[in-house]
Amino acid sequence: MSAVRIPADVDREDRVIGPLTARQLLILAVTAIVLYGTYTLTRSFVPLAVFLIPAIPIGVTAAFLALGQRDGISLDRLVLAALRQRMSPQHQVSAPEGIRPAPEWLTNRVTVNGGTGMPSAGKKGRAAAALRLPAEGVSDTGVIDLGRDGVAVVAVCSTINFGLRTPAEQESLVASFGRYLHSLTAPVQVLVRAERLDLSGQIAELREQAGGLPHPALENAAREHADYLDQLRHATDLLRRQVLLVLREPLHTTAPSDGLGGASPLAVLAARRKAAQHGGPVEETTRRAAEARLVRRLGEAVELLSPSGITVTPLDAGQATAVLAAACNPDSLIPPAAGLAGADEVITTAPDGWNADAFARPAFNPADREPGEAEDSWEDSFDDTAEDPDDFEERYRQ
Repeated sequence: MSAVRIPADVDREDRVIGPLTARQLLILAVTAIVLYGTYTLTRSFVPLAVFLIPAIPIGVTAAFLALGQRDGISLDRLVLAALRQRMSPQHQVSAPEGIRPAPEWLTNRVTVNGGTGMPSAGKKGRAAAALRLPAEGVSDTGVIDLGRDGVAVVAVCSTINFGLRTPAEQESLVASFGRYLHSLTAPVQVLVRAERLDLSGQIAELREQAGGLPHPALENAAREHADYLDQLRHATDLLRRQVLLVLREPLHTTAPSDGLGGASPLAVLAARRKAAQHGGPVEETTRRAAEARLVRRLGEAVELLSPSGITVTPLDAGQATAVLAAACNPDSLIPPAAGLAGADEVITTAPDGWNADAFARPAFNPADREPGEAEDSWEDSFDDTAEDPDDFEERYRQ
């Protein structure tokens, strides 16, 4: 008996006619109907050659959008996403309580008419909109609340050195990981993060505990290792890699009722209608049921990945919050010891070539007057010298 590979692409759309999905078939059919209807209405007074001039580019564009893909996403979805991004507000702020409208003098751009000096209100600028983050909160057990999109949980996975295994062991690892992929019934995300590594804490701990070691050789080895780590972090950017397993569970699920392992169209419509009715607060029982399904899926991942040597550890509330905060604020990944200013810090370092003494004005000292010189005349001469543009420029050059 020969082994047969069964794909486990749970996100793959069903093919309706040949290789065409329902979405692709709808785009092509609507385009063909529109072109044929337009030709039927205009063929009495528009020649066929003239009609084909706009019809061919329209048909080619529709086929390109329906059949083309990039990074696994169809081009029609990419075009819709681009239009949505273009029409959405470009400035978004974190304001759950809502955004107050900006005053008219700030939203209107003031332009000057040609040479008259009279201001006139120009084009009105775009106002800021509220920033909606996908995560609304993290529970005490580490479950991430996604609002109407459901709940999610994040687990960290250990890694294995695949290249050092024998061919038989590599085949066993691939088969073990394949069993987990074949068991998936919902989307799963495997996220590989690379972040900067700060060794200042480990270096300080080594130097602090080196004096308490029982042998002088161990103390010297600990201090040398601390010096090596200190030299290494100053010589290069240290990175650490983290593999995260993200599981998401929707609030409302549909049971398979078509006999082929998928939901029937009536079940899908009923689920969408039920989800639309729950636009407000979702019942606590529904959320608890989704969390129970999420915990069961996480247990299956732990059980199926353990034979391959991968340890799956769910993140608690603090660790999950730290992962979300790092994703929303990448600046926090750079340690303060890196010599870089933070996003909220003010840079006060003087630029190169700045001569502060050249612009420093000495304080008036009465002892510097010549004998018999009036006080006001000495101050006037000092002010004239200080305000002389040539002298100012000469001192700036110095």
